Amino acid sequence: MSLFADTVPKTAENFRQFCTGETKNSQGRPQGYKGSKFHRVIKDFMIQGGDFLHGDGTGSTSIYGTRSFPDENFTLKHDTAGLLSMANSGPNTNGSQFFITTVPTPFLNNKHVVFGRVLDNDNNQSMDVVRKIENARTTREKPNLDVVVAMCGEM
Repeated sequence: MSLFADTVPKTAENFRQFCTGETKNSQGRPQGYKGSKFHRVIKDFMIQGGDFLHGDGTGSTSIYGTRSFPDENFTLKHDTAGLLSMANSGPNTNGSQFFITTVPTPFLNNKHVVFGRVLDNDNNQSMDVVRKIENARTTREKPNLDVVVAMCGEM
């Protein structure tokens, strides 16, 4: 992943800290994406994860000490596959949940904050992983088998 920290620094930092696990919960334990699930998968649209509190899309928190934080800006557009964007439940409700687009999704512009993209190497392996998740069997948008973030961090 590459984060657009120059354009949306608060949003990118929120995601980065949940990737590294450096943010602690109220009990002083690290919290973040490691071990969390992609709980929502919609072919030809997006894959969604980041609810490490409940694992079902109902949990949200931020590094800012609140359940959610405001939309930073809508400068970047949902114009290609592989974009990293904040999942939300309406304006100014960004938290830990995110999604990765699998196609251009212009109808999400000015509603969700784009803050990064999937990086590919010469073999396109990163988007191959996204495509494998996108093609997982689902029931009502939930993967039939758990799709878990086994490892994450910062490079």
